[in-house]
This record gives sequence, structure tokens and C-alpha cells, in this order.
Amino acid sequence: MIVPDYLKKGDLIRIVSPSGKIQEEKVCPAVKLLREEGFEVIVGEHVLDSHFQFAGTDKQRLDDLQTAFDDPRCKAIICSRGGYGAIRIAGNINFSKFIKNPKWLVGFSDITVLHVLLQKKGLCSIHGAMTAFYLKEDKPTESYRELLKILKGEKNGIQAPACDFNRPGLADGQLTGGNLSILYSMLGTSMDPNTDGKILFIEDISEYLYHLDRMMHGLKFSGKLKNLKGLVAGGFTEMVDNDSPFGQSIEEIILDAVKEYNYPVCFNFPSGHLDRNMPLVLGTRYQLTVSQGESSLRIA
Repeated sequence: MIVPDYLKKGDLIRIVSPSGKIQEEKVCPAVKLLREEGFEVIVGEHVLDSHFQFAGTDKQRLDDLQTAFDDPRCKAIICSRGGYGAIRIAGNINFSKFIKNPKWLVGFSDITVLHVLLQKKGLCSIHGAMTAFYLKEDKPTESYRELLKILKGEKNGIQAPACDFNRPGLADGQLTGGNLSILYSMLGTSMDPNTDGKILFIEDISEYLYHLDRMMHGLKFSGKLKNLKGLVAGGFTEMVDNDSPFGQSIEEIILDAVKEYNYPVCFNFPSGHLDRNMPLVLGTRYQLTVSQGESSLRIA
């Protein structure tokens, strides 16, 4: 896998909005922070555009993303937010110049679409905080500070709190994954994610428990869970149940889908739609240590 160059002062970062529309106040403070860090920052022409729920039309969002992909000076592309919309433009992205001049792509949630495509091209990317999550109460967040460390080349080790549902064990493998709903939506398409021999990370927000069960079994019956080295479950935030209860917890649903496999499974990992959204370098090799006490995921 190709690892882009790490960032140093003076490097160029581009901000893009490939998916949902976003308010100016959730972009400008992040730009200020990055510039104070010593980076040059260019905000895409259509980052603050609005077209229904999208940050501009498909063409406008694609134009901004393609400009960032093609720019030989650009060292990192940070997405402003997720939402929905990346899948609508994904099939029209030209990766030829990006591959010649690799750069970091940062984002999560709907940006999982782009992470999967980059891994198919043999490129690492960062599942990490977007611009709306860089400040809280006018102070830089831990998610932002940890992202900067990764962008500058510091290897991170992330601990997950104890969980009785954890399935203990050790694993070593390339990390893949992202938002579960997005991964599920890509099954059977030309963008079908490859999970064989890898550590799979999953997270989600505002899903019904029965749909979590459907997605996990969709991954299972498409073979995506069979040959994993390990499974890491991040934030499953604001999940909901029907009036008639589904009958299983989030952890029980996930464990039920992988009960016939013997790899380690870690819950409560601090990444996803969480205040503490720790960055993960997708495509690189990690070591996973799981116990019913504290677990860890470290870049190998």
C-alpha cells in the first residue's frame, strides 16, 4: 500500500465537500486552526454551496474533489462533513494524477466511499475528524490534535475501554472499513470492499437495531466476515429500537453474526460519530490486542 508523504509546515491542504451541505461556521474555524499550525489552506470553490441536502450539484462537488485530487502541490484533502452524496460522484473520479502524486484524504461517515476506492487503488487514507469537529468550546478537540499527529507521521496507539462482550485475542493485519451502512450499500457493486485477511473496523449512527442485524448478516452472507483477522466495533451512536423490541443489544447482534469465526472482536473503540473520534490509517498494518479489560490498536 502507498503511504502519502507526511505533512510539514508550509504544505498545502485543500478542504472539500463531497457529500452534504455545511454551514460556514463549521468550516472557517478549522481553516484558521490549520493555518495557525503553519499550513497553507485552500477552500474548494463549492464547499459552502447548497443544492437540496448536498454541498452543490454532483458536478460542482466532483469538480472540487477532482481539483484537489489533481493538484500536485496538495499534500492532504480534508472533507468538511459526511451526510450523503459521495456515492453519486464516486464513479466519475479520475485517479490517474492522484496516484502519481498521492496525498492524504481525511474524513469518515459518508467519506467511507472514498476510502474504499482509494484502498482499491493501493492507497492509504485517514478515517478521522472533519472540519466541524476541530473545536469545542473554542478549544481544539482531542480528535483534531490526534489527527494532526497522524498527518505529521506520528504512529498512534489507541486504547479502548474494558467491555465484557469483547472476544479476546491478538491480530495483525491491514486495517479497512468505516461506516457500516456505507460498506453494506457497496456490497456487490464495482466498489465492493475487500476484507479478506484484514482487520475490519465498523461504526454507525442513528440506525435501527433490526437494520444493524440486517447489515451484519449482509456482510456475513457476502463473505466479508469469514476471513477477517479481527473485528473492531467503534461508536454505534444514537441507535434506536422499534416499539416491539428487537431483543438483542448492539454487541449481541454483532457477536451473533460472527459466532462461527474465531478472531478477536473489540467493542467500544473510540472512533466514529463520537466526541472522541480517534484517527485510523486505513490501508496500513495494525496490531490488535483484545481482552475483556483494556484493548488496543497500534500501527505495526
